[in-house]
Amino acid sequence: MATSNFKLSACLEEHEDDVRAVAFPHEKLVISASRDATVREWKLLDPAPPRYDCSITSHGSSFVNAVAFCPPIKGYPDGLIISGGKDTIIQVREPGREPDKDAEALLLGHAHNVCALDVSQDGTYVVSGSWDGSARVWKVGKWECDAILEGHQGSVWAVLAYDTETIITGCADQIIRLYTPTGKFLHSIKGSTDVVRALCRVSPKHPSEADFASAGNDGVIRLWRLNGKQVGELHGHESFIYSLTTLPTGELVSSGEDRTVRIWSNNECTQTITHPAISVWGVAACSDNGDIVTGASDKKVRVFSRVKERQAAQEAVQTFEDSVKASSIPKQQVGDVQKETLPGPEFLHQKSGTKEGQVIMIKEDDGSVGAYQWSQSSQSWMSVGTVVDAVGSSGKKTDYLGKDYDYVFDVDIEDGKPPLKLPYNLSQNPYEATTKFIQDNELPMTYLDQVANFITSNTQGATLGQSAQAPVGSDPYGTESRYRPGESTTSAPTSSLPTSRPKVLPQTSYLSIKTANLRTIRKKIEELNVQLDNEGHIDAVLNTAQLADLEAMITPLEQSLAGTYSGNNALERGVELVMQMVASWPAGQQLPALDLLRLLTAATSAAAAYRSSDGGTFIDVLESSKVLEDPDRPNNIMLAVRAFSNLFETPEGRTLADESFDKIHVLVKSSANNANRNLTIALTTLYVNYAVLYTTSSYPSEQRPTDLALTLMDDLSSIIRKAVDSEAVYRGLVAAGTLLHVGEELQMAAKEIYDLDGALKKAEQTVKEPRIKGVIGEIRGLLEGSE
Repeated sequence: MATSNFKLSACLEEHEDDVRAVAFPHEKLVISASRDATVREWKLLDPAPPRYDCSITSHGSSFVNAVAFCPPIKGYPDGLIISGGKDTIIQVREPGREPDKDAEALLLGHAHNVCALDVSQDGTYVVSGSWDGSARVWKVGKWECDAILEGHQGSVWAVLAYDTETIITGCADQIIRLYTPTGKFLHSIKGSTDVVRALCRVSPKHPSEADFASAGNDGVIRLWRLNGKQVGELHGHESFIYSLTTLPTGELVSSGEDRTVRIWSNNECTQTITHPAISVWGVAACSDNGDIVTGASDKKVRVFSRVKERQAAQEAVQTFEDSVKASSIPKQQVGDVQKETLPGPEFLHQKSGTKEGQVIMIKEDDGSVGAYQWSQSSQSWMSVGTVVDAVGSSGKKTDYLGKDYDYVFDVDIEDGKPPLKLPYNLSQNPYEATTKFIQDNELPMTYLDQVANFITSNTQGATLGQSAQAPVGSDPYGTESRYRPGESTTSAPTSSLPTSRPKVLPQTSYLSIKTANLRTIRKKIEELNVQLDNEGHIDAVLNTAQLADLEAMITPLEQSLAGTYSGNNALERGVELVMQMVASWPAGQQLPALDLLRLLTAATSAAAAYRSSDGGTFIDVLESSKVLEDPDRPNNIMLAVRAFSNLFETPEGRTLADESFDKIHVLVKSSANNANRNLTIALTTLYVNYAVLYTTSSYPSEQRPTDLALTLMDDLSSIIRKAVDSEAVYRGLVAAGTLLHVGEELQMAAKEIYDLDGALKKAEQTVKEPRIKGVIGEIRGLLEGSE
């Protein structure tokens, strides 16, 4: 086994924000993904000293958090780059392909941030993990979701395509789960004490005889057999572990929030590589030569090698080491430092460390506090930075559970109960602190942006990382942004959290689902158009003028969704074009057209005003094309239901939805029994909007359509009983609770005919969240008031 230390091979600087994920497919290619919304390829030009050429593979609309590489297979001799992030779309691209060219595939299905990706070793399938609480399996080449791995009670932070028979997932609920690629659940493994964030295979060479390793927020690497038996633990990291990988030698490599990458031989840490950053988000190993690559919060990609010929020039190595020494370490990252009791520099020559990576504080001759890390290989203390007070810190600490923090916020989540404590240090990334707070208190991930923005605002911005702003028109219920019950669908102020849970019922504003990457949708339509032409579907192919209309509608559609559209006929022509595609394209190619349709119904009254040659509305076109009758394509159905939901964004759309209730209800009713999470959320969103329509000034109280409301209540009672996803249950409850305001007749029917109280009891058992409990309490109050 190799014993020499890794040294810097190359420092790659092009990214404009944190590098969140890396891959090292072979010795001549490095891949990185970043919060700057890009995926980049780094091709080796010269081996000694190493020199790389950078090119952008893809440029999305928001953070890219995960990347994986599919090895060369038939049809893809150079392999495939697979990436995913906050926009929920998984992109599949061939290496070297320009970012403005069509992707090989766009994998749609996740409802929230894609945070984990892996590819089976034989290149036959991709597995993805998401904040939506699911993992999905995608067949390479087929590019449709083959299976959904269900049962997670939190975000799926890690996925591992272990072999052709086994997929392993790591979850925020602290449980590791094993499945088959067909979606069959095998068994779960409990034993982690915090969020599981990383997984990797363990080499047969490893003395533990483990099959795989896991790590996460507790800073411990655990070694497991597939049967669930734990066979080892590796201790050394001082904070979250974000990434794991295996070297060809059988050694393990880890990276984390303590600024380090650690090399583990047998069960001991043999080298610690400290970075001049706050977080080392990702690490990957090259199976060809054993080199490693890291991605960190300082926007840099770094390659390290044990082989002298592949190491950087001494000047570059020295620059890296000097940058580590010169880095400022916020005091709160290393705990309570009593300067007056610290040893002086002489300690460094008098005492040896006890283990690789051990950190001590030294009072320097100039009065500053230096951090030193023990290197087992050189048998010496190495400077890793100077401890400083964080910018914006008052210097006063607050104790919480035995630890000192810059801030400990009180967060009121539920009326009548003590506030939850949110501890925070200025050295932390607000989003990481928020994620831990949410998971520790079993809150919905939909609070993420709101709490992180609260931290940023209340610490005068003296934090690391970025505070994401909700896109205009984002969904207030949190599928695409944050949860703000009762508010309109515009960006919310971020100065503070509500001091108590506000009353939710009745819902008074319409909901829409409008976030999208329009440029990606356009490219997919153009790609499918070429495919239809090659397959001989002459009548369905868009001509040059129609493709020009497609291009012309993109900017006005973006402007309209953002509320800045000045008006022209581009969207009217766009509606005509999209309806032609829906009517004439095969079901397998309809998805991007339906995606455009659901955006157009929100953006322009032209969608509601559309009439076909025989006088039919777009609803009639959807009916005749049987989009909502194809159970094998739930995403098509979901987008069609979203199009109905988004109708409520315009007065003309609301009129059409009202007049077409019977037809729309017939089309969507069967979806109430579909287990697809996204489809159920789309359906309950539609029902929320109908409930708002029937209980607002659009209908005077004496004219409210009780018969239509009863029809919806019947459906909702069934949905609330059967749904297991918290967001779907919540929206169903809000819709039902809002409908109760139609009148006493509906309240009596809800109790005596539809057994709404029984549905509420089932919901309480299925989803244990404060917001669920809160809205159920409001509904029961309404039902009791009708007695």
